[in-house]
Amino acid sequence: MLKHIDVAHLYFDLDHTLWDFETNSKSAFETILKSHAFPFTVDAFMKVYTPNNHKYWKAYRENRIDTQELRYLRLSTTFNTLKTDVSDQTIHQLSEAYIQELSNFTALFPGTIEVLGALKKKYHLHIITNGFDAVQHKKLENSQLKQFFTSVTTAEAVGCKKPQPEIFEMARRKEGVAPHQAVMIGDSLEADILGGLKDGMQAIHFNSHHEPEHDKCPIIYDLSELQSLLLPE
Repeated sequence: MLKHIDVAHLYFDLDHTLWDFETNSKSAFETILKSHAFPFTVDAFMKVYTPNNHKYWKAYRENRIDTQELRYLRLSTTFNTLKTDVSDQTIHQLSEAYIQELSNFTALFPGTIEVLGALKKKYHLHIITNGFDAVQHKKLENSQLKQFFTSVTTAEAVGCKKPQPEIFEMARRKEGVAPHQAVMIGDSLEADILGGLKDGMQAIHFNSHHEPEHDKCPIIYDLSELQSLLLPE
């Protein structure tokens, strides 16, 4: 369970935790794929693309591929699985269009605005994200989330990624926050929870992907549960 003593800072992941990545990603692809006569529906595309995206993001976190490889491979592998021949030039064009479109969509997990508003009355709120710097800031701006956060730390800006403890330490140093004063809240056991715990933070796992249950920290399945964990009766 959480130890509330001295906790004054909450660090949130963004994608899959506050900003509904899967819903917004589908909306972006609906926009950019409609100008192509591909022999599949957007739903069929997303069914293949989503696990590919998770797989290549994991490789990216582990520094096994770089940014350009991530953006290319998640698409090329999807088209190959769908048995659709697409040129490298088209894949690069689609990749760029996707990055441009993605942050224009603003779906959030249910209760995000209300929960953040309640928590901000007691805590300083921050973002730590592995997403790309310009894209993440645009997401925060367009989704009306920027107003809630004192600081935003992106992996691209600081040169290391979750779960490396250095990114958590760098985020805390911005505000002079000690580990025992901080809680990390995110959807990924590997990147957010284990990374934050290794830095010395407490953690809360928003299990939006229904990962296996564990005893590393409290697990929630709805953001509204944060209020019972973090706000006094």
